[in-house]
Amino acid sequence: MNSEELKFPVSFANLNGTGNDFSIIDHREKFIREEDQSEFARLVCRRRFAVGADGLILIENSETAHFKWQFYNGDGSRAEMCGNGARCAARFAYEKNIAPAAMRFETTAGEIEAFIIKKEGRAVKIRLTSPDDLRLNIPLSIGNVEQTLHFINTGVPHTVILVNDAGMVPVANWGREIRFHETFQPAGTNANFAQVLPGDTLMVRTYERGVEGETMACGTGAVASALVTALLDYANPPVTVITSGGEQLTIHFSVIGEGTDRHLNLDEGIFLEGPAHSIYEGTMGPDALQE
Repeated sequence: MNSEELKFPVSFANLNGTGNDFSIIDHREKFIREEDQSEFARLVCRRRFAVGADGLILIENSETAHFKWQFYNGDGSRAEMCGNGARCAARFAYEKNIAPAAMRFETTAGEIEAFIIKKEGRAVKIRLTSPDDLRLNIPLSIGNVEQTLHFINTGVPHTVILVNDAGMVPVANWGREIRFHETFQPAGTNANFAQVLPGDTLMVRTYERGVEGETMACGTGAVASALVTALLDYANPPVTVITSGGEQLTIHFSVIGEGTDRHLNLDEGIFLEGPAHSIYEGTMGPDALQE
């Protein structure tokens, strides 16, 4: 892209949700052409060479909600939804007086509700769109080992594998194999490795599409892991998820029925609650876009 067409410096904020970090730009007065946004995101998200982040969020005006976002992964690909990014976007919008404490915003996955639940704005609760495409007990050979995978789309596609020790899982290798497996093409999938702990708690490690590696946390992956373990009757809501970064997310939902008749009560909604930390604000110059 031609950085000379942009007006510098470009103001941005860096926010962090349980180890997932995002660069957020107020783009209500648009200045990045839509055809350039993917490349802009890829260049800006490079660590050590530019700002560095797991993703880029552009906050834009909406005709039906308080705002809408354009969300890009660190490799420049678009993502339909991101739970940790949604909480960070909500805090940013609240602190910049773009939206009230109870807000709605548009994503590719649908409209999201978000609630600032502490006065200082550090904790945010979001209501996700209803999950779909649930597939339990998929037998696959991963890492030359027969595994049982479970699939659910919580705004973005996720597989979940229940493991005995999340710390021992070769996330990079298994995650990459699952992410590109023919079973989940053409969209691909994120891969979550969930260890069930006492007290309706999970430890989850996630390989993310777009980042193409393990991230410190994944909000929609935490939700997928919680829903799957509850449907398999290994946990009951609310479910606490401990992320790779050591912070905690809480997933609120309800289930109905017993045994093979156990299913989600979608009328009650599915909510993701957790921290959203505002780390720093700054401006970037044209060198951020140079390779």
